[in-house]
Amino acid sequence: MNLSLFIARRYLVSKKSHNAINIISGVALGGIAISTMALIIVLSAFNGISDLVRSLYNSFGADIEITALKGKTFIPSGPVFDSVRHLKSVKYFDETLQDKALLKYGNKQCLAFVKGVGTDFAPMTRFDTLIRRGKYLLKSGELYYGELGRGVAEQLGVNASDEDYNSMSCYAPKRGLESASINPEDAITQQHLYRSGIFSINDDFDSRYVIVSVDFARQLFDYQDKSVSSIEIGLADPANSTIAKEKIKSILGKDYTVKDRYEQNELLFKTLNTEKLWVFIILVFILIIATFNIVGSLSMLIIDKQKDINILRNMGAEIKSVQKIFMYEGILITFLGAAIGLVLGTLICLIQIKFKLVPMSGNFVVDAYPVALKFSDYLSTLGCVLVVGLLASWYPVRVFTAKKIAA
Repeated sequence: MNLSLFIARRYLVSKKSHNAINIISGVALGGIAISTMALIIVLSAFNGISDLVRSLYNSFGADIEITALKGKTFIPSGPVFDSVRHLKSVKYFDETLQDKALLKYGNKQCLAFVKGVGTDFAPMTRFDTLIRRGKYLLKSGELYYGELGRGVAEQLGVNASDEDYNSMSCYAPKRGLESASINPEDAITQQHLYRSGIFSINDDFDSRYVIVSVDFARQLFDYQDKSVSSIEIGLADPANSTIAKEKIKSILGKDYTVKDRYEQNELLFKTLNTEKLWVFIILVFILIIATFNIVGSLSMLIIDKQKDINILRNMGAEIKSVQKIFMYEGILITFLGAAIGLVLGTLICLIQIKFKLVPMSGNFVVDAYPVALKFSDYLSTLGCVLVVGLLASWYPVRVFTAKKIAA
């Protein structure tokens, strides 16, 4: 057995001559354990929030989105789009048309994005699972229906708890008017829409969107052809979205923009990752402060073990061997504290996942704070703790052992 490591282990568990050294060593170990535990819990909580946000956006978007490089709309016809539609990697091909419209129900009104979708939208996004009241229905016979966001429904005063057979009026400006009309109504398209369901994703979507049939959207926004504002594609294997995106770009050429999920919401995902990084950095600074106790603990231990150092030196021990003893001591405190912190952090996260002890306040899509454990967080946390602990151990060992041996 390594003699320096053996002595370090004995120093760790044995009672010191001064009780203050035991207390400081315990505080150092506890500080590292608590800091490590906090890192695991906070990073796992950020993982849970990020995964939840991604799942919510997945319920409203597609694996790949195609838009025109110039102009608001385009017509997805011809051999180019047929080739994209029949790719093996493409499972869903949904035509969407989206623009702003004025909605009026009774004496209340609001502006909202009216998004027209095709038949592939619901199976591709599983949007029907987000309906909180009513059911997913876009057309029945000659009547068109819409799914209102919870915020839009509240602004219009739509009673979600009762059956509602009254239609709402949707207004949008007509396209391509060359001259002003004496009658303002000639410049406005009006369509009637019935409410079939109310969905809830988050406040951003709920207060801005209404989902309708793409045919209704074309009538409302005065498109007589098969124009769309985007094509939303669902892949058979979303894990290969990068390969599929490049294939679709090569087929469509430079006239269209092709984006995957990350590119569609690039600012959001960058913000989430940046917030997680900064929280990690702040907690690391707290960890560094906690490791100052290691400096004090090892400094006092070196002073306390002055006789042992002299005995070892008289027996022929080299300076490096003596320094290794106290270096191992610092590493053992760091490693033991990190191990305890990792175990406690994992247990707390598992308890939250299982029993949902910390609820989400307000009317949210989940009833408890989401948590997700990731192996990469364990590696980064453990690596950071060990590096900080190693540096905190090096200074007192390097400085104080040299002074005591010289003395």
